[in-house]
Amino acid sequence: MKAEEWQDNGHRLFPMVRQFMFTFAMVLCTGAIIPAEAEPAPGATGKETAAQRPNVVIFFIDDMGYADIEPFGSRRNKTPHLSRMAEEGVRFTDFYNGYTACSPSRTSLLTGCYAGRVGMGGGVCFPNKPKALNPAEYTMAEMFKDAGYATGGFGKWHLGHLPGYLPPSHGFDEYWGIPYSNDMWNKRMGKYPPLPFVHNNEAVAIVDLEEDQSLLTRAFTAAALSFIRKNSGKSFFAYIPYSAVHGPRFAHKDFAGRKDGLRAQVEEIDAAVGEVMALLRELKVDRKTLVMFMSDNGGSAGTEIQPLRGNKGGPAYEGHMRTPFLAWWPGTIPAGIVSGQVGVTVDLLPTLAKLCGGSLSGNPIDGVDISAVFLDPEKAVSPRKFVYYKGEGLREGKWKLLGNELYDLEADVSEKNNVAQAHPDVVEKMTQELAQISRTIANQKRPNAQMNPCGPLVTEESAKKLPRLAEWMKQAQWQVHYDVLPPGEKAGKLKKKVDKKR
Repeated sequence: MKAEEWQDNGHRLFPMVRQFMFTFAMVLCTGAIIPAEAEPAPGATGKETAAQRPNVVIFFIDDMGYADIEPFGSRRNKTPHLSRMAEEGVRFTDFYNGYTACSPSRTSLLTGCYAGRVGMGGGVCFPNKPKALNPAEYTMAEMFKDAGYATGGFGKWHLGHLPGYLPPSHGFDEYWGIPYSNDMWNKRMGKYPPLPFVHNNEAVAIVDLEEDQSLLTRAFTAAALSFIRKNSGKSFFAYIPYSAVHGPRFAHKDFAGRKDGLRAQVEEIDAAVGEVMALLRELKVDRKTLVMFMSDNGGSAGTEIQPLRGNKGGPAYEGHMRTPFLAWWPGTIPAGIVSGQVGVTVDLLPTLAKLCGGSLSGNPIDGVDISAVFLDPEKAVSPRKFVYYKGEGLREGKWKLLGNELYDLEADVSEKNNVAQAHPDVVEKMTQELAQISRTIANQKRPNAQMNPCGPLVTEESAKKLPRLAEWMKQAQWQVHYDVLPPGEKAGKLKKKVDKKR
C-alpha cells in the first residue's frame, strides 16, 4: 500500500474510524494483528475525570549521556534542579529509548512503536529528503488532544519539515521550535538550507549565527512557560524536546564560564527545568502535573556514560539506548525512590493514555502500560518482558543478548564479561525470540510518508526577509532569567526568577 493512501487527505480521523481502517488493512496484509510482545496495551477506561487526570510535561534531551546529570552520577555537571526532581520523585535506572537516532527515537516516543514498525527506522530525516512520519499515525499529542488536553511542542521536531508534516498535523495545538537538528545548518554545512525557527507551520526567524544557536534552549523554554501559564486552568500536555546537547554546542553567555559547551548546555538545561518546575509551583498545579525527564538516545561525543559501555554510535551496548529517566508527580508518585524496573519510551503512550483518560487507536503498537511502576515503584513489577535493541539485541530479565554475546546485567551492567559459552541454552532461546519479534515488526510494517514535492521550508532568498532569532526574541520580548551557579560552586537552594512577556 502506498504511503499517500494513508494520508487521510490531510484530515484527522476519529480514533474509532482510524482503528477500523488500520485493523482492516493489517488483517489483509499480515493475516493477524500480533504486537511484538504480549497484547496491545489497552487504553484508559474513559472514567477518569478532569480533576483526577494529570497535566503532563516531557523533557526529551538530545544526545545526553546516561551520567550527564547528578542524579545519575555526573562527575562534572552541576544539576541541582534535576537532583531535586529525583529527590521528590522516582529515578529509573533501567529505562530505554526505542531507538538510538533522533528521528527514529522521537517516532518511538510519540507513536508507541519501534521505529521500524512505522517505516521510520534507520537514518534520520533531512531537510533535503522526503522521508517523514506518516500523518496517519496516531501520536501521543493526538491522544491527549482527543482526551480534551491543550497540546504544545517546544523544541526540535525532526519528523518532517514541511506543512502537513510538522507538529500541527500530528496533534499539537501550538508549536515553537526548529524542524530538524541544529547541525543541519547552512553556516556549518553549506549543503543545507537556512535553519528556521518555526511557529506552527511558518518560519518566523532564522538561526543564522552562533549567538542564535546559543539561544535555542532559552527560546524553547520561554515558549513552554508561556503555554503552561496560558493553559494552567485546563489539562495540558507540554512536550519539550531540547536540541541540546546535540552538536554544534554553543554556550549561552550566562553559562560561558564553564570549561566546555557540553557542560554549559547540560547546566542550562537543568536551569530551564528548574524554571518550568518553579512555574508549576507558582501556578499551584505541581501536585496535578506529571513531569518526566529523559534523553532521546545514548550520549554522543564527550558525554558521561559511566558505568555503561558504548554510546550513541556503534554496537547496542547499554550506553547506546539506556536513558537517564526521572518521573515526578508530588502527592501521587512517592518521593526519593530508585527503581530498577524496566521500561521503554514506547511504553509511555499506553501508560499516559491510562493515567490521563485517553484512548489508543487500535493500531498495533509495541508499548505496554507500565503505569503501576510509576504509581507504586517500590512494589509494582513492570509488565515489559523484552527490551528490543532495534533488531541487534534483546534484553529479557537480567539477560542481554547482543549478536553472539550474552551479558548478565544484574551482575555486570558494564558488559565486561561475555557469558555466552556458559549459557548456550539462554543464547539459543533469546536468539529465537529476537528473530520472532523482528519478523512480527517487519510483517506489520506501516509506511512512512514521502513529502511530495520536497523542498526547503526556507530558501536562501526567503531567509533574507526574516530576522535572526536573537533579533526576533528581543522584538517579541522573550526573556527567561535563570539563576546561574558560578563555575565550581556547589549546588544550593536557588531562588526563582522568571520574566516572560509576550
